[in-house]
Amino acid sequence: MARIPSSEITARRVYLNRRSFMQSMMVAGGATVLADSVSAQQPAAHGRKLTTIRSALSTTEKPNTWEQVTTYNNFYEFGTDKSDPAVYAPRYRPPQPWTVAIEGECARRGRLNLEDILKGETLEDRIYRMRCVEGWSMVIPWVGFPLANLIKRVEPTSKARFVEFTTAHDTGQMRGQRSDVLEWPYVEGLRLDEALHPLTILAVGIYGEVLPNQNGAPLRLVVPWKYGFKGIKSIVRIRFVERQPQTSWMINWPEAYGFYSNVNPTVDHPRHSQATEARLPSLFRSMKTQMFNGYADQVASLYKGMDLRKNY
Repeated sequence: MARIPSSEITARRVYLNRRSFMQSMMVAGGATVLADSVSAQQPAAHGRKLTTIRSALSTTEKPNTWEQVTTYNNFYEFGTDKSDPAVYAPRYRPPQPWTVAIEGECARRGRLNLEDILKGETLEDRIYRMRCVEGWSMVIPWVGFPLANLIKRVEPTSKARFVEFTTAHDTGQMRGQRSDVLEWPYVEGLRLDEALHPLTILAVGIYGEVLPNQNGAPLRLVVPWKYGFKGIKSIVRIRFVERQPQTSWMINWPEAYGFYSNVNPTVDHPRHSQATEARLPSLFRSMKTQMFNGYADQVASLYKGMDLRKNY
């Protein structure tokens, strides 16, 4: 039987104190805002600026603030509460140089330094609408480059049908990995055509700055139509495989996290509906969730003929 994390996904203190929390957040006109009550942490210190960034494929929606994006997120390697990454991840000291192993069904296997991966890449500022599985959403200005660029460089063979990603494993620095909340190291996967889609990026920054530790430094996956399901952070291995990989959440809670895990308002999470969402800083689920998180025009063709309730 699959294990369900004891904390579930929503921060425990928010859930257990939801009545007093909601009452304390009510303001004139019935509006609700997220203040320090949720994260109770200072915003992350701003990091180094990135240069030569061009804008591409961005939504026109207003981005969330730096404070919201960097202090309220999931990164189970540092704890299960959404405030844990902002508290504990800044202490993390990534290995230098950061290397990514390229393995499996590809012509150019080996280890690449992050500098080698970024060599020749023009970084792009992509403001993506991101809906998390718990029903909240943000608009985040990522900085990154198409994953397809790296994939083409390493030349997958005809046997490569899926891409498997693995997170760093460091129990000395990543306190969450000392728990049994998930199988470690964390593993995620995409079908090859999903990975090659122009919307799928490897991010190295937000707001034009180097990616903070709590958001997945130094290299993370961003798939805007799967956000909250697939966003593996601190990537150390990319493997090309013929068979569909077993991802960490599929092992842990397959009823909630299938391999495809597209944002789909017609498929309920085992514990709540996904038909609506709350755009932070609001706490009310007043927005209708859009199919594929609003990117249906670009990605629906990837799943033509598939039963998306069965293939979830």
